[in-house]
Amino acid sequence: MGGRNETKVMYFILLGFPTTAELQLLLFSTLLLVYLLTVLENFLIILIIRNNQGLQNPMYFFLGSLSFLEIWYVSVIEPKMIVDVISHDKRISFQGCMTQLYFFVTFVCTEYILLAVMAYDRFVAICKPLRYPLIMSHKFCAQLIAGCWMCGLTTSSIKLSFIARLSYCDVDKINHYFCDISPLLNISCSDSSLAELVDFILALMVIMVPLCIVVASYICIMFTVLKIPSSQGRQKAFSTCSSHLTVVILFYSTTLFTYSRPKLMYTYRANKLVSVLYTVVVPLLNPLIYCLRNKEVRFAMRRTFTCRRHTKESNERVPEKGLCS
Repeated sequence: MGGRNETKVMYFILLGFPTTAELQLLLFSTLLLVYLLTVLENFLIILIIRNNQGLQNPMYFFLGSLSFLEIWYVSVIEPKMIVDVISHDKRISFQGCMTQLYFFVTFVCTEYILLAVMAYDRFVAICKPLRYPLIMSHKFCAQLIAGCWMCGLTTSSIKLSFIARLSYCDVDKINHYFCDISPLLNISCSDSSLAELVDFILALMVIMVPLCIVVASYICIMFTVLKIPSSQGRQKAFSTCSSHLTVVILFYSTTLFTYSRPKLMYTYRANKLVSVLYTVVVPLLNPLIYCLRNKEVRFAMRRTFTCRRHTKESNERVPEKGLCS
């Protein structure tokens, strides 16, 4: 189009964040530390939930699923991002770019729906406490998790089928640190209006439907909690929701800015900075939010590591019956 070379590109160049040589090592170390901490935090949450009988309920089942999801969520973006900071070769193959995009969109869409499922779980627990064990059975919870992943995989497959067929001609530079929908739409030399329309409709469904579920759930929760006569009871009810609500606000607010209108929003340089929030900062903060604001998780964490320390010390002497039971 317009005299541009329409030969299919074999790779893209991720421009990332331009830095000076003096700052490269500092940025590399910071990003590597953040990535390792994020993976470690989420792994510890999974370990704590699995090893504590007091956390074997739907709320923590969903929390463990969220931690499992976020380990993969950051791993599809951050390793390549970290390597590119100190590497002169910032290329990524066309197939590698599409693969990264596919899994990233899958994880983002799955997390949107999973956060809505977690809000529904809190709604049932607070507004229908007597029916909670019957409604949120183990089988139903497993079906909800499977449904989240199926929706994420399906949405990503549809989006990718439209984006991958676009022509990228001689433009191989992506002004981003990973393969995202916005930069790919903007460097395409073919008509991307249909791909943009499909992406917008799917993004609207994946974002707004779960968001409506979250808002409706918390409105019902608020009215139910306000009817509790004691202030202690109200505080306890709110405490079970505060961590999840904080995570929802962080994740939805940052991603909504980017994906509500992808091609339009990409024209602003702020898009790249906002992307850092939901791909690096928010995944790092989520486990801390759940640990710092949740007494049961903090207690289980102390109990887990205390028991492990006692078990290690008891290996050199006769074990005491009932230890850490």
